[in-house]
Amino acid sequence: MAAIQIRTAIPGPGSRALMARRQAAVPRGIAHATPVFAASAEGVRITDVDGNVFLDFAGGIGVMNVGHSDPHVVDALRRQATRFTHTCFSVAPYESYVALAERLAAITPGSFAKKTLFVNSGAEAIENAVKIARHATGRPGVLCFEDGFHGRTLLALSLTSKVHPYKTGYGPFVGDVWRVPYAYCYRCAYARTHPDCAFECLSSIETYFKRYVDPKTIAAVVVEPVLGEGGFVAPPAGFLSQLAAFCRKHGILVIADEVQTGFGRTGRMFACEHDGVEPDILVTAKSLAAGLPLAAVVGRAEVMDAPGEGGLGGTYVGSPMACAAAHAALDLFESGELLRRSEEIGVRIEARVREWAERFALVGDVRRRGAMVGVELVRNRQTKEPAKQETEDVIRMACERGVLLIAAGTFGNVVRFLTPLTISNDELDEGLEVMTGCMASVAAQAAAH
Repeated sequence: MAAIQIRTAIPGPGSRALMARRQAAVPRGIAHATPVFAASAEGVRITDVDGNVFLDFAGGIGVMNVGHSDPHVVDALRRQATRFTHTCFSVAPYESYVALAERLAAITPGSFAKKTLFVNSGAEAIENAVKIARHATGRPGVLCFEDGFHGRTLLALSLTSKVHPYKTGYGPFVGDVWRVPYAYCYRCAYARTHPDCAFECLSSIETYFKRYVDPKTIAAVVVEPVLGEGGFVAPPAGFLSQLAAFCRKHGILVIADEVQTGFGRTGRMFACEHDGVEPDILVTAKSLAAGLPLAAVVGRAEVMDAPGEGGLGGTYVGSPMACAAAHAALDLFESGELLRRSEEIGVRIEARVREWAERFALVGDVRRRGAMVGVELVRNRQTKEPAKQETEDVIRMACERGVLLIAAGTFGNVVRFLTPLTISNDELDEGLEVMTGCMASVAAQAAAH
C-alpha cells in the first residue's frame, strides 16, 4: 500500500483557511516551505488537516531522526508529565538533567573529562559556547566560515554567513567575528581542485591572520563538520583534523556546531568523528530530544567551568520534559541500528540522485555524508549559475505529489534530504520516485527555456 495519499488539491481547503488565519495573526517573517498544516504525524508520515498523507523528507529540519511520535518517546513524556513538567533546574534541580549530561559526556568525542550545559535551541547553544570560550581564554575574537549558519539570535546571526533573508536589516552585528572560506570544493574560493589544492582554504588563514587579526585574540573557531543551511557541503577528509591542529597551534578552541549533523544524520553519532576530531566544545540540538526544544553545549570540564556561578542558565533550559524525551531518543540509538540505517539510507538516496545527474543537466553536484544528502541544482554546469527558482519548483511540485522537502544553500539551490532514520526502503523508494518525476518535469521546463 502506498504511503502517500493525496485526496485534495494542495493546499486543501482546511490548510487554506488556516493559512488565512496565520497571515492575520503571525508575523510574515516566519517562512513556510510548504502550504499544508499538520494534523498528526507518525514515523515518516505527516497527515494534514485535509486528510492528505505526506512522506516527510524534511524531518522538521533534521529534528525527527528517530521518527515522529515514537512510542518509547511518547511513553517517556507521558510518565514525566505525571511527575512534574517544570521546576527550573536553577531552583529545584532534578536527576534527569544530570543523567543526560553524563550520557552526553560519555558519547561525544574526546576521552577527557567533560561537562554539559542544556539550553533551548541551537542558536542559544552557540551563543553560550562562544560566551564560555571567551571567558575561558580571555580572548574576544571568533573565527567562522563562509556559507556557515549558526542561528538567528544576535551573536549567532553575526556568525551566520547568508545575508538574505537572515541578516538584511538586522545590523549592526557583534564585533570581533572573522570569516574565512570553507572547504566548499564545488565552489572553491581559490578556484583550486582537491587534493591538488593542499587545502589552500586552511593554509590561507595564516595569511589572513597577518593581514586582519592577531590569532592571539581569537578565542574559538566555530565550524560545522558538514555545512547545513549552507548547502550540505561535506569537506574532504582531513579538513577538520587539520583545522583542529591549526587551532591548537594558536591556542584557539574548536567549537563543533553539530546542531544539524548530530545524532546519526551522517552515519556516526557526531559528524566530527569521521575525521577523528575531538572538539573542545560540541554544540548539538535538533534530534537530541525527538522534537522537544533542547540543545546541549558539551565541552572540556575546565573550559565549561570557566564562567562563575550564575553566569550560565535560564528559566526553561534543560526542561524535565525535554530531558525525558532526550533519554528516550538516546535509548533508541544505543543498539547502533539507527547509525547503520543512516548509511544505508544515504547510499540508497545517492544512487538515485546520481541517476538524476546523468539524466538532467540541472544537477550540478551531489554531496553525501551518511543520510545527509544534498543535490545542488544549476542552470549551466560550466558557469554553475544557481537554479534557485527551479529548486523551489521541485519542492513545490513534490509537496503537491506527497513529499515534503526543504532547500538549502547560500543561493537557495540545494535540495536536501533529512528523512527520519526510521524510514523503510519502500517509503524511501516511493518518495524518490515522486522526486524523480518532479526533477524530470522541472528539467524539461528549464531545457525548453
